[in-house]
Amino acid sequence: MPPSGLEGVVAGRTGICTVDGAAGRLVYRGIAIQELAAQSHFEEVVYLLWYGELPTRSQLENLKQQLAAERALPPGVEAMLRGFPRTARPMDVLRTAVSALGIWDPDTGDNSPAANERKAVRLTARIPTLIAAFHALRRGRPPVAPRTDLSLAAHCLYLLHGEEPTPTAARSFDIALILHADHEFNASTFAARVTVGTLSDMYAAITSGIGALAGPLHGGANEGVMRMLQEIRSVSEVEAYIKEKLARREKIMGFGHRVYKTTDPRAAALKEMARSLTVEAGQTRLYEISERIERVMWEEKQLHANVDFYSATVYHVLGIPIDLFTPVFAISRISGWTAHVMEQLADNRLIRPRAEYVGPDNVPYVPIEQRG
Repeated sequence: MPPSGLEGVVAGRTGICTVDGAAGRLVYRGIAIQELAAQSHFEEVVYLLWYGELPTRSQLENLKQQLAAERALPPGVEAMLRGFPRTARPMDVLRTAVSALGIWDPDTGDNSPAANERKAVRLTARIPTLIAAFHALRRGRPPVAPRTDLSLAAHCLYLLHGEEPTPTAARSFDIALILHADHEFNASTFAARVTVGTLSDMYAAITSGIGALAGPLHGGANEGVMRMLQEIRSVSEVEAYIKEKLARREKIMGFGHRVYKTTDPRAAALKEMARSLTVEAGQTRLYEISERIERVMWEEKQLHANVDFYSATVYHVLGIPIDLFTPVFAISRISGWTAHVMEQLADNRLIRPRAEYVGPDNVPYVPIEQRG
């Protein structure tokens, strides 16, 4: 019988990213995530994922210029955002608006490598603008106009808050984007590859990816983490709170992982980032509660924190609303999704697995007149 959820099943080949669950390693194009988080910047990682190697200075500058030039939304898409109800869920808005972006893209029907590179640039540049524009509109404010003189990470925070972030905030967000950029054949990436494997187009594939990311067992987990942190008023309440939830067999968001059997390497980097940001912001209670939850979860269930656990605190301290946590995940993961779409198309074969049938057999058809 095949494993539930295809656990452990190798469903394809990729040269983009690999996860070594036993050793707790995450590698982009052969480079360990710790090295990239410590030394790189998000735009450099985007280039690495798309083209398979680190860029030269001129290649990196060219990519930055391309991304900056494509930040503005097509007028039709902005008009559509204005028509959405202010109560709409941001992930629903993102899914619908990304699909609509394809209608205004002159390259939508062209699956050539050059056209897909142009579409990847536009999507990576415009998703932050989409998210920030809807956030402004739902608060009754005009969207902040895009700029071309900021890094992608700094520009995202600028669009959300209407002012330039501090260097510390910009760098912290930049690292968070690097850590979330790709993760092999996760649910949203696999959904994107399945879609484009039919020789659909990049916008259809990314829309599929966003739909998969929206679920609480994937990208939505960090929203659940933040809501939990807000329910716990002090460190002294943590142990009883967690034990009570476990006794009711409720899932504690932000712990455990299908692949990692040891520490999630992304979680370690985010934990340190959460510590430094909360100290700087004078919000150490959040970090202290998080650290205590982590300890209790290890004592009770021997589960490690995953990428979602400390990213919730990082996003909160950076002033990102809770219901934008998952859309912000997409700001980063679009780099990996588009890389996988281009890789799938480079050597495409329709993804069509089989299923083990466990239903009844040889059932006769009963005419409707004879059914009880």
